Amino acid sequence: MSFQTLQHLSASAFSAIRRLLAVGRTWIQARPRLAAWFYPRVRRSPKADYRNHNRRMFAGFHEQERMLADQARMAFYHAAIARHIQPGDRVVDLGTGTGILAAWAAQRGAAHVYAIDHSDILSYARAVATANQIENVEFRAIHSTEFTVDEPVDVILHEQMGDGLFDEGMVANVTDLRDRLLKPGGLILPSLFELYCEPIKVNDARLVPFIWELDVHGYDYSCLERDRPQGPGYYHLVSSDRQLIDHFLGEPRPALSIDLHTLNEADMPHEITFTRTVVNAGRLDGLAVYFRARVDQDLVLSTSPLDPHRAPHWGFRILRTARDDFAVGDEIEVRFTIGRWPDLDSWRWSYVKRVFAQSHPVPPENSVIA
Repeated sequence: MSFQTLQHLSASAFSAIRRLLAVGRTWIQARPRLAAWFYPRVRRSPKADYRNHNRRMFAGFHEQERMLADQARMAFYHAAIARHIQPGDRVVDLGTGTGILAAWAAQRGAAHVYAIDHSDILSYARAVATANQIENVEFRAIHSTEFTVDEPVDVILHEQMGDGLFDEGMVANVTDLRDRLLKPGGLILPSLFELYCEPIKVNDARLVPFIWELDVHGYDYSCLERDRPQGPGYYHLVSSDRQLIDHFLGEPRPALSIDLHTLNEADMPHEITFTRTVVNAGRLDGLAVYFRARVDQDLVLSTSPLDPHRAPHWGFRILRTARDDFAVGDEIEVRFTIGRWPDLDSWRWSYVKRVFAQSHPVPPENSVIA
């Protein structure tokens, strides 16, 4: 038998085996009990899943570029470090990224800066620090929960805020370091945060209603309301476009305020209720979720969709609601239940409409969205 003939027969045999295995896999996967036996799922906690996502997300240049180009973000941290890092301080920079906050702390005279990160960006951070002649910075490739030092530190420096404030594990990560490594009376920078969840009207030209709310030149989609999606991700959107939102219906006030110096994760509320009196009439299209961070009384970082000086690399969330019209003086009672603060898919919200001059609440149809 020639070599070419043997090669052809082998290729045909292996091709047939691959087809047979593919058919077998399809047959097994169509039977859940067998599929669970042959292809067991690797079970990971939500924290572990996010940790892996976080490691991948911040390892490349693109996300780092967006953060470094955010002038409001960088000005806030540069001013905060200039004010509060003192010569001789021992500092932990949690999630150092390219290492710029750690470098600024070193330039302020910190005795030692531990720059910790668990993504591959750390190799570039070391190179940039060397190129800029930065000393007294020790880069550690480690997750913060596994990081230890021989003596307590004076300052925990961090930027752990997600679009929804809590969705990058800020509370768990910072308070863990605080409880294990921060000196009594030490500083967390920043520590003061306000979360906002404001009723909004979207710009008419940009509004995208639920499909069942649409009637397009007489073609009515209302029959699809019975098929409304069950997945929570459908009901919240993210944007950084300041032209998207027309106005807030009420006067913005914090739905939740925290201080990382004193907060314990177990004490985070799982239910929040607040009321907004309508001062700007209009259609309710959803709730805008954003945050403010504060250092001292005058240094503020904002992600408000209507703030012309907002930090643009953060998005703001829009939690969608049924369309409803409100007049000045009406009240909107908003209710939240939170499964896990870092998991936006576990948030649920609803509202009750109280019409001005009426003594009883008038709940609109479909007021509960998610």
